[in-house]
Amino acid sequence: MNTANKKLSTLKSVFGHDSFRPLQEEAIDAILKKRDVLMILPTGGGKSLCYQLPSLIMGGVTIVISPLLALMHDQVTALLNLDISAGMISSLQDNNEVEEVYDQLLTGKLKLIYVAPERLKSSRFLNLLLQIDINFFVIDEAHCVSEWGHEFREDYRRLYILRENFPEIGIATFTATATPKVQTDITTNLKLNQPEIFRGPVFRSNMEVLATYRNQDGRNQLLGIIDRHPHENGIIYTFTRNAAESTADFLQKQGIKALAYHAGLSPAARQSAYHDFVHDEINIIVATVAFGMGIDKSNIRFIIHLSLPKTIENYYQEIGRAGRDGLPCRVYLLFSISDKMQRKALIDQLDESPYKVHAYAQLEAMSKYAESEDCRHLQLANYFKDPHAKDLVSCKTLCDNCLDLNNPDSNNKENIDITREAQMFLSAVYRSDQRFGTNYVIDLLLGSKNQKVMENGHESLSVYGIGKDRSRSEWHTIAQRLQELKTMDRGEFQELIIQSTGFSVLKKETAVSIRKDRLLQSSLSSSFKSSKRSKRSEVITQISPDEKSNLDQLKLLRSKIAKEQEVPAYIVFNDKTLIEMATKLPVTRDEMLDVGGVGERKFEHYGDVFLKLCRELANHTA
Repeated sequence: MNTANKKLSTLKSVFGHDSFRPLQEEAIDAILKKRDVLMILPTGGGKSLCYQLPSLIMGGVTIVISPLLALMHDQVTALLNLDISAGMISSLQDNNEVEEVYDQLLTGKLKLIYVAPERLKSSRFLNLLLQIDINFFVIDEAHCVSEWGHEFREDYRRLYILRENFPEIGIATFTATATPKVQTDITTNLKLNQPEIFRGPVFRSNMEVLATYRNQDGRNQLLGIIDRHPHENGIIYTFTRNAAESTADFLQKQGIKALAYHAGLSPAARQSAYHDFVHDEINIIVATVAFGMGIDKSNIRFIIHLSLPKTIENYYQEIGRAGRDGLPCRVYLLFSISDKMQRKALIDQLDESPYKVHAYAQLEAMSKYAESEDCRHLQLANYFKDPHAKDLVSCKTLCDNCLDLNNPDSNNKENIDITREAQMFLSAVYRSDQRFGTNYVIDLLLGSKNQKVMENGHESLSVYGIGKDRSRSEWHTIAQRLQELKTMDRGEFQELIIQSTGFSVLKKETAVSIRKDRLLQSSLSSSFKSSKRSKRSEVITQISPDEKSNLDQLKLLRSKIAKEQEVPAYIVFNDKTLIEMATKLPVTRDEMLDVGGVGERKFEHYGDVFLKLCRELANHTA
C-alpha cells in the first residue's frame, strides 16, 4: 500500500475520519519526509493527529514532550483506547513503573512515549534514547520555549539538546499561539533545520466571543451566563485562589455542580476536582490559570473570565479550551478598570528589564482588546499577525461588537456622540506640538499642575483645564477610541501624532461616537441574556425533540461504559459523534462506520452495544 493510501486508511480505521482537516495532511507529509515542522494551529484544529498518525505509519517510537501530567495522561488513555501502544514517564510514577516503561521502550513495545521536558535532564534517559529506534520527536505547547511567550519554562529552553544529540532525527513542534517574535524564538532556540511552517487561521468559526464591564463581583452576570448553558460544561477563570473558592462556593449554593481548582489545593484535592470535571460528574470548574492548558476534554461549551487576563496569549490559550469538538461554544469576558490596576501592580514588582517593559505592553494590549469596539476575532488575528486576517473583515455575528453592529434592534450598547471631547483631545495634542503621549495630554485637559506641564509653560495654553468635566479614566477611554478610529498614531517615542482623519474631526467634518457602557463603565448585567439576541443555549437545541431523546439515551450508555472502564466519557465517543449517531440512527455495521469519529478500532470496542441501542431507538421511532 502506498503512503497516500496508508494515510487515508489509518485516518479512517483508527481515528474514524473520512478526510483531513486543513493543514493536517501537509504537516503529516512533512513529518513522513523527516522534515522539521512548526505548526501553529488553534486548539481544536487537530494538532495531535498530525503526529499520532505518521507515528503509526513509520517504524520506531515517537518521543512526545509535553508540559502537563494531566495532558499526557489524557492523551495516553485516548491512544490506548484506540489500541495504540502508548506510555508515559512522569514524577507521579514509582521506580518500578518507570522501569517497566524503560523496558517497553528497549524492547520496541511502544509507538508513542510522553515525557515532561525535565526528563531530558536525566543522563540515563538520554542514554536510553540513544539505544532505541526513534522516528521523530514532538514538542507540544512549543510556545513554552520562548522567553517572550506567556508560559515560558526553563526546561523547554534546554530542548535544543535534542538537535545536538540526534541531528538526523526530525523535530515536530506544535502550539496554538505564537506571535512572529515567539515563532522566531522557537525555531532558533530549538535549532530547527529549515522547518516547514504551517500556520492555521486564528479565527474559529464555532466560537462566539463576548465581553463587557463587570458589575461589582459579577455574580448576577455569572448566573445569567450559566443560565444560557443548562447542563453544559464550562470553565470559569478567576484572578485569585480566594476568588476561585468563593465563586465555586457561591455556585454550589445555587444548586450548580461546581468545584474550585488552584495551585494552593493539595494534589489530591486538585486531582479529585480534575477527575470529576473530565468524567462529567460536575459541570463547572472554577479555577486560576493553574488549570486548563493541558485539558483534552472536547465538550466544554463555555469559558468565563471573571477578570482581565494577563495577556492576549493567555486569553487565547484559555478560551481555546472551549469547543474542541468543533461544535458551537461561547466565551465571555467580564472585566473592570481595577483589574488592570491589579495586574499592573504585579508587574511593578518585577526588576527593571526588557521583560518588564514587554509585560506592560502585553497588559495594555489586553486592556485595549477588552474595551475595543472592533471585531474581536479580527483583533485576535491582527495581534498574532495572522496572514489570514486579510480575509476576515468582520465575523458578522460571532462577537458582541459585530453582533450589535449587524443587529439594528439591539440596544445593548447604545452609542453616544463624543465629537466635542474628541476635538478637545486632538486640540490638546496639536497645541502641545504633537510631542507628548496620552498621559501628558490628559494632564493638560485636566489642568494638572505637575512639574513637567509647568516647566513647559503649558498652563498658558487655551486647552489647559478644558476637560475637567471628564475623569482621567474617561479621557483614557476617549484616547483609545480615537486611536481605534485612526485619528492619531504614535511616533518613535510614543508621542501622539494627528492623522488625516484626526484633522477631519478637528474641522468638524467627521463625527465621533463611543459606546455609552464603555465610556461610563456602566454595568450591563443583562447583556449576556438579552431577548433580542439569538439564544443558542445548548448545542443540542439544534436537533429535533425525538433526536434529543435519542441523544439522551446514547449519553446514558456512554456514561455507563465510561464509568465501567474508568475513562472520561469523551474518550468513548465525543458529543459530536453522538449527535450524528442520534440523528442517523445507524442499524448496520457499515452505517455505524460512516458516523464521524467511529473507526474500526472504536467499533471493535463499542460498536455492537451502540448499534444495538440505535436499532432499538430506530424501531421505537418507526
